[in-house]
Amino acid sequence: MPLKMKKTVQQMVDEASAEIETVPVADAIKLVGQPGVTFIDIRDPRELWRDGSIPGAINVTRGMLEMWIDPESPYAKDYFQSGNKFIFFCAGAWRSALATKTAQDMGLMPVAHLEGGLGAWKKAGGPVAKVEPKK
Repeated sequence: MPLKMKKTVQQMVDEASAEIETVPVADAIKLVGQPGVTFIDIRDPRELWRDGSIPGAINVTRGMLEMWIDPESPYAKDYFQSGNKFIFFCAGAWRSALATKTAQDMGLMPVAHLEGGLGAWKKAGGPVAKVEPKK
């Protein structure tokens, strides 16, 4: 018998989306390369290598997000202390909605996520940079 969940992933995404800012793709495309805006790609590196990424985006895998945001963590990343606006994205906007909500709950501000993820970005003709595995 399948396990009965208290909440489905869809419910969690819907709840997160109700509490976070969502940036429409057309608006986000205009923000690429702008000072004070950092795109955070939370996909797995294999997805980046296969599908590319938004130019200039920083890859922060979902599994390390909280540790890299928290300035008291031994894994903290300086760029999260920059005061920039962070726009999180993934392939289809589920993981990024949850990641954005987590970042917001931790106190990282301002944060938003990309409507529709990289799939919608590509469909809208947004620029995509090739990502090579690190050697």
